[in-house]
This record gives sequence, C-alpha cells and structure tokens, in this order.
Amino acid sequence: MSEPVVTYTSKDHVATITLNRPEKMNALSNGLVAELRQAFQRLQDSDDRVAVLTSAGDRAFSVGADLKDPPRDPELWECMPGVGVMLDKPVIAAVHGYCVGGAFCLVEFADLAIADETADFFYPEAQIGFCGGLIAGLAARINHKHAMEFMLTGVHYKAQRAYEVGLVNKVTPKGEHIAAAHEYARILADSAPLVVRALKRFTRDVVVARGPSELAGLARNELLAISRSEDQQEGGRAFREKRKPNFQGR
Repeated sequence: MSEPVVTYTSKDHVATITLNRPEKMNALSNGLVAELRQAFQRLQDSDDRVAVLTSAGDRAFSVGADLKDPPRDPELWECMPGVGVMLDKPVIAAVHGYCVGGAFCLVEFADLAIADETADFFYPEAQIGFCGGLIAGLAARINHKHAMEFMLTGVHYKAQRAYEVGLVNKVTPKGEHIAAAHEYARILADSAPLVVRALKRFTRDVVVARGPSELAGLARNELLAISRSEDQQEGGRAFREKRKPNFQGR
C-alpha cells in the first residue's frame, strides 16, 4: 500500500497537516489535492482547534500544480481552505524552500504564515500564459501595489521580503519554521474556541474582499455538495421508482 501524499496528525487539539511528496517537491497532483481537501474537512469535523500546514523534504513547501498529473477531479480550488472547504478554525502555514503558483494560494488563504530563511515565493502565471485567478484576493490581504507586483511580474519574494510586505508573520532560521508555527498554534488552541472561530468568520465574511475565481469556487462548492449528496441520489431513485423521495439533508 502506498504512503498517503498528505498526512494528518493530532496532539492536544493541534493538527499537523503535511504535504508528503518530497520526491516531487510536493507538487500538487490530483491525488494530493483530493487528500488535502479531506484533511481540511477532517480538521473542521474534529476536536482539533487549529492546524499547522507544512510539507516534507528540504527543498520545497510545494512547487505548485503537478504538470504531469494536474488536479482535475477535484480541481485545485477544492483544496483551498475557506474556498473548497469551509473552515472556521485557523490554519497556520509553515513554509520552507520554494512556494510556487497554486501552492502560494494555500499560504494566501491561511490565517497566519511562518517562513524559514530558505523560503522563496513566486507566482509565474502571467509569464507562462496560465491563469486560475485565485491569487486575485491577495490584493485585499496585503498592500495593493505589492500584490500587483507579486501577481503580475513573477518576481521572487525571499523570506525577508515576504515578511516586509505582509505575506508572512515571522521569519525563522532554517528548519525552525514548524516549531514557530506550533508556538502560534499552542496559543490558539489554548484560547477560547468560540471567540477564535467567530473572529475568523467575521474577518472572512466582512473584511476580506474576494476575487471572481474565489467567489466562483465558493458557489461551485455549494453546487458540488448538492450533486454529490445522498439526497440527489435518492431523488433520482425516487423518480425512477415513481415514489415520493425520502430526503435526509445529507
């Protein structure tokens, strides 16, 4: 049996979610995106109060979408916290090495982010002629001019520059990013859960503007939940069997 490409561990109400394809620099394959979506849903449904999102290996947090096995079912947006999976629990990204393209969107949608000194963020969509659009919401999360520079030019933001423009909360020496993320996680796990979750919802729903792709993803997520539901299957069976459906809201 092959190892999972996303792992989930839990201790004292803190989850650690790890991208686990180090041999592929944690590229976001179809399988990884599916498992990451499941991990975030597990977080929401569990007793864990906060998650640290990190990755295996020493070269990259993630180099973005796997070009040989791109995420199609589910699509990339479906693993994004707050877009494909509705979370009211905080996510803290702990980043080292390369963080490219769609992988950066995971950091964008995280609530806090830690980078070690090896971190290298860049978003080259305009330079390769591709656009998923999720990045647009960055302009509501950091200074507009910095967001436009990062989105449009493909410039590399090293760890210190990322800190200066507000992409990350803290920069650590090499290899200390996960420990620093867990320091934040411990504070959040020990805080009042109802307050933490309420403030996250208020921020999401009131303060943060959303780009068109993000809004489309939210709408699509609602429709996919219906199309994949037991109720839809029951409705089809009832129609074929010419009876009244017995819907359960699942």
